[in-house]
Amino acid sequence: MKTDTRKLPVQYSCYYSKSRAGEQLVPEHALGYIVSGTMVMSDGPNTATFNKGELYFCRRNKLAKFTKYPPEGGEFRSISIFFEQKTLRNFSLEYGYLSAAHVNSLPFKKLATEGILANYMESLKNYEHVFSQTGAEELLAVKQKEAILILLQFNPELKDILFDFSEPGKIDLEGFMNKNYHFNIELPRFAYLTGRSLSTFKRDFEKIFKLTPSRWLLQKRLQEAYYMIKEKRQTASDIYLELGFEDFSHFSFAFKKQFGVAPSMV
Repeated sequence: MKTDTRKLPVQYSCYYSKSRAGEQLVPEHALGYIVSGTMVMSDGPNTATFNKGELYFCRRNKLAKFTKYPPEGGEFRSISIFFEQKTLRNFSLEYGYLSAAHVNSLPFKKLATEGILANYMESLKNYEHVFSQTGAEELLAVKQKEAILILLQFNPELKDILFDFSEPGKIDLEGFMNKNYHFNIELPRFAYLTGRSLSTFKRDFEKIFKLTPSRWLLQKRLQEAYYMIKEKRQTASDIYLELGFEDFSHFSFAFKKQFGVAPSMV
């Protein structure tokens, strides 16, 4: 069970059981604060754990998985502030902040847990019901701007990330897909992140892999599933979401069709 305020720049999440419902693609820069429970973020090779009272920053246009764990007998709660591109462009014009260079970084970054920023995020707990009311747009905008100013004051290195308004450029398609095939996102998203239109993505993909993207993704995920079950002794129910399948029944059906046996029989 969860409660979640959507489409607002400041969002409150509440989960009573383990959840893997996090974004596969981080759509906007975000500042987050764990009120209770634990959240584990991973982009594949890199994993970070955030506990109660800890802060994190997520970078837009990056792939990451989020697993949220409530504390024993309690609930997972977090507060997130999203910084849309329009908001950051207006802030850039008002305060003169500009990105000096493109910076490569992980999708997530742990921030200092002590100080004004943590106190500020803690104070937002008092606004949960206020922000959900009609007419709170101006207050939301003020709080959002305040968060950016505090974030830049104590994490000035984020300036080049927050105010980098460039879109993904054309990159190595083969390397990107082999690294990120386990993310459950639609083909237009894969195309966008590799700096291609959907038609160009499909054309380049078939030239490299000799298969359509959908067919290749299914085969790649099933091959990895077989390896993880047979060699690493993991259970199908533990890995199907990790490998990008939406539900267990679809995974089991595809697995049996590919290998002739159910995952439990491997």
